[in-house]
Amino acid sequence: MSPVDAPKAGAAVSPAGRLDTLLGHFTMYRLILLVLGALAAYSLLLNALGWLTFGIPQMLVHLVLCMGFTYLSNRGLAALFHVRPHSESSLITGLLLYFLFWPTFAPMDMAGVALACVLASASKYALAWRGRHIFNPAAAGAFITGLTGLNIATWWAATPAMLWLLVPGILLVLYRTRKFLMAAVFLVVALAIITAELLQAELSLGGALWQGLAQRPLLFFVGFMLTEPLTLPPRRWQQLALAAVVGVVFSVPYNFGFIANSPELALLLGNLLAFLVGQRGALRLRFAGSRALTPSTTEFVFEPSRPVRFLPGQYMELDLPHAKSDGKGRRRVFSLTSAPDSGTVKFGIRTAEPLSAAKKALLALKPGDEVAATSVGGDFVLPRDHNEPVLLIAAGIGITPFLAHLAAGAARERDVVLLLLARNAGEIAYASELEASGARILARIADGSAPPSFITDAGAAAGPLDGTSLRALVPDIADRTVYVSGSPASVASLRRAARNAGARRVHVDSFAGY
Repeated sequence: MSPVDAPKAGAAVSPAGRLDTLLGHFTMYRLILLVLGALAAYSLLLNALGWLTFGIPQMLVHLVLCMGFTYLSNRGLAALFHVRPHSESSLITGLLLYFLFWPTFAPMDMAGVALACVLASASKYALAWRGRHIFNPAAAGAFITGLTGLNIATWWAATPAMLWLLVPGILLVLYRTRKFLMAAVFLVVALAIITAELLQAELSLGGALWQGLAQRPLLFFVGFMLTEPLTLPPRRWQQLALAAVVGVVFSVPYNFGFIANSPELALLLGNLLAFLVGQRGALRLRFAGSRALTPSTTEFVFEPSRPVRFLPGQYMELDLPHAKSDGKGRRRVFSLTSAPDSGTVKFGIRTAEPLSAAKKALLALKPGDEVAATSVGGDFVLPRDHNEPVLLIAAGIGITPFLAHLAAGAARERDVVLLLLARNAGEIAYASELEASGARILARIADGSAPPSFITDAGAAAGPLDGTSLRALVPDIADRTVYVSGSPASVASLRRAARNAGARRVHVDSFAGY
């Protein structure tokens, strides 16, 4: 499911829903590129105002050096390996290195920066498994360069003057990736260790906290590097454990010969741990065919090159090359609708006009064509206790993550109520699968048209689905774990309605769209 595909649940949209809809128009690559670009411009402004003392010529040359070498080396390596270069990714890496290394005209230092840029690009190919890079490229380039002695990363972004724009930028990125909890775990662990160390040096508590947050790169590190979705393990509990481990390695001083603690080394160790518990690399999906589900949705079926490990409710990220990007990049996230043991990989996707360039690429696939799947993840999974009843609320194409649950037999193992919200009866997808699922299914159709006979008609949607109307439809909602799937705006509205109806446990399907 694309996070912006489903219709809104009603007219009332919360500020969070509006923000989700706005951010949904940008991939994570584009968002991070814009935020880092704004920070780079802000750093030049600070220098012009005298708050930074590098010198404008040094900073401009440093910026051009970082972005130029990462961009050109990435394109050269892509040509060498016969793959399409990812320009936004290379520019992000260049901007990260801009904030890691000190701007200077010293020849050896500039040579070290250039080397870090080339090594960062090379790490995407040399330090990769089945087409997927293992380590954060900027951290890998900085760490290996440090071993050569040419230059050492200073992480000068950890400057108090940068906080005015750095903090809002990080909050925006963390909100989009839904990684606030992971960031909080890392900050609590790392800041506690750093503060304890500074208190022993007789700093005041306030001074120790200020130095930890404003003069060490914790915020930049957690906002732009640690929480990068492509190098994280697939489950939330794994991500939280990783944040705690990296927080310790980041903040505890150590020195083993020529290797000492550094932010880049802490991140690389975290990347390695994430790789060991994750899907371990990209896989190829061979296109087997498609079928129209409704006038506005299509199912795409693929045969994986090797078995895929996933849980019902999780998503897969696809790399969909297309000649002309529409500003959202090549990667798209879609819910898996097939059961884990089915031997195929299926996606239900909204294909109504206007079509994005990526969806046009999907629709142009011919049997036998291949695409790359770059990651599997998500925590939209049902409770382990099969005695725990659930309510599944799907707005439009938000039905897709629930299909995997039903295909895996969820309704035969537990009490499942599924509430569908659709514009008209013809927009109800997967009717035969829903009928065979064994779930109790309700439908609220906006135009009042009658749903298929096996679905209980919950009435026309004369207004937004609020707490009162939802409790009337599902009187025992307080006893159920609720799952909500749809567009960002509809999810925000439906989550609020579920809370107002008395639900105590509400899970939402939210994708970063990286």
